[in-house]
Order: sequence, then structure tokens, then C-alpha cells
Amino acid sequence: MHIPAAFNPPSRLLLGPGPSDVAPSVLRAMAQPLVGHLDPSFVKMMEEIKAMLRAIFLTKNDMTFPVSGTGSAGMEFCCANLIEPGDEVIIGVNGVFGTRMCDVAERCGAKVTKVESAWGTIITPQQIADALKKVSKPKFVALVHAETSTGALTPVEEISKIARAADALFLLDTVTSLAGCPVRLDDWQVDAVYSGTQKCLSCPPGLSPVSLSPRATEVATKRKSKVQSWYLDVNLLSSYWGQERVYHHTAPITMNYGLHEALRLALAEGLESRWKRHEQNYLLLKQGLAELGLEIVSQAGHQLWQLNAIGVPAGVDELAVRKQLLADYNIEIGAGLGPLKGKIWRIGLMGEASKRENVATVLDALKKILKR
Repeated sequence: MHIPAAFNPPSRLLLGPGPSDVAPSVLRAMAQPLVGHLDPSFVKMMEEIKAMLRAIFLTKNDMTFPVSGTGSAGMEFCCANLIEPGDEVIIGVNGVFGTRMCDVAERCGAKVTKVESAWGTIITPQQIADALKKVSKPKFVALVHAETSTGALTPVEEISKIARAADALFLLDTVTSLAGCPVRLDDWQVDAVYSGTQKCLSCPPGLSPVSLSPRATEVATKRKSKVQSWYLDVNLLSSYWGQERVYHHTAPITMNYGLHEALRLALAEGLESRWKRHEQNYLLLKQGLAELGLEIVSQAGHQLWQLNAIGVPAGVDELAVRKQLLADYNIEIGAGLGPLKGKIWRIGLMGEASKRENVATVLDALKKILKR
């Protein structure tokens, strides 16, 4: 066969729903020589990653580490470890990823009660309270904190209290929210959480930070049946990420190098400062969009700072605009999904990509394209 030339990717400005741009120091970290996944230096780095993840999640949970896999692996990790066949769970659905969580939970044998809101709107505490009245023994209540498909941010503190009062665990998807807006596991009494590296942490995709509270850990360790997934079984993974260092799988060493550096950068910036930067650039984009006659269509008062769902004006070819942004300006933005397909553009300002100059660049490009 013909051997192709070495791959040389184009230089893009990644302003879609993920992955986001990666800091040069993260890329340099990933170019470092490999060591073994049980090498003393790597084991030391694993401990530093766990400590930094606790600081990012604002938790003291011992069971906090990165699962080898993308954010969807983190979703499956939480469901597989907490659900036993026949368990009843309540899941908020207001976009693609709530829908996916229902699918994953059902595959783990759960009886799922869906709490649905229109795409682009939030799940309310009253909706969860009403659902809990219909479920005899809920194992957990689960929500997508920041719905990437719609740009809606659901407040969770009150919902967490309602779940706890019903003796249910509280599971939270923070794939797009972590390190881009407040996520406070211990203050909000979140029992199980998963995230991803490729959004506001600005690390390439491939790891899913997870954390289990002592309550959730007890549920996982005192199961009557084996965890459905061998690979994602926390009872096995804890022996590798814990003090025993029992071989489980060959961890993606280079990805952990990258995550280590990405977490260092986030903590060096400071969480409050990082959240503020995302908020300021969201406000700047929103103002600039208004000047172009465009608006963010997710629910007012609950719009994500880091992922913006922008309504496509009548008569405008949504796909053509995205293609032109990529071809003429090397800017990637995202399309709508599900019922929002063809109706919105998704502009991400996440992590390394959340910069004033990037806001100005994409607004200027949109202005020129829409004029044509």
C-alpha cells in the first residue's frame, strides 16, 4: 500500500463545544518521554493529580481520580458503580447528555424516571420533588449541570437537598462546567460526579475526572452484585489509584502528563479568577452578538458562560456559515443537535480559548460572513 505522509494538522481556533484550545505547556508536557505506569515518578505524579483534582472540585473526597476514557466513560463509571439491576433512578433530561445518561443507566439495569424540560431550559427543584413522590426507593437523582448541547446551566444546590431528604444519592455531570464556572462538591453535597479534560480544563480529550463521596463509595463497595463493567469498577480501580498500586490497566501515561500540567495552570490562575474570566468573556460575546442582531437562545438567567447557543437568523444557511468560518478564518464553532439542529450555532469560550481577542476575532468573522 501507499504510505501516507506524516499527518500535519491545520492550525485552528477551537471555539466549538469541545475540544478547546490547549496551552503550549500542556502540549510540551505530553511530549515528555514515557515512564512505566507503576514507575515511582509516575506514582508520585498520580498523587499530585488526585490532590489537584480535589482542589478543582472543591472536595475532600478520597475517591477522586481520572478515569481512563472521555467524559462519557465517567458517566458510565458513575452509573455502573452505583446502579444494581432493578434500582430506581431519577434523571433530569434537557438536552443530549441527560438523554445519554438515561440510556447508560438503563443499560446498567436501572428503572429510569425521566424529568424533562424543553431543550435550552433548566430542570427545576419542583420537578425533581414531584418525581420523587412517584418513586418508592430512589437510588440517585442525576442532573447535567452544564448542558453542552443547549448552553443551559441548571442550579443544583436546592435539588441536592431534595435528593438527600429522600435518602437518594446526588449525581452530577460537570463535563462542561468544571473549571469554567463554580462547581462546589462538598458545599453542594454532591455524591458522585464526572467531568472531562477537553473543555474548561483545556487538556486533550481522553481522561474523565471523577469523585465519589463516602456515601457513594459505601454504596459501590457494599453491592450485592458485581459492577457491570470490569474496566470501570471502582473497587478495582481504587487499588491502582490508592496506596496498594495493584496493576489494573496500563494508564494513558501521556494523557496524565497533560492533565497534571492543565490542573497546575488552573490552580495557578485561581478558581475565582478563572470563573471571572469566563464570565467576562461571555458578557463581551453577548454584547457583540447583540450588535450583530444575534442573541443567545438558552434560558435567560441560566446561560452558560463557557458555551453559547446562538440563534441562527431566518434565511441564513447555518452550515454554510460554519463552513466559511473554518475555510476562510480557521475558526471552528459547533452546530445544534437534536431538535436544535440547524437552529443554533454553539460557540465555546472554554479554558485556554476564553480570551478577549478570541471573542473579537469570531465576532469580526461572523460580521463579515453575515454581510455577504
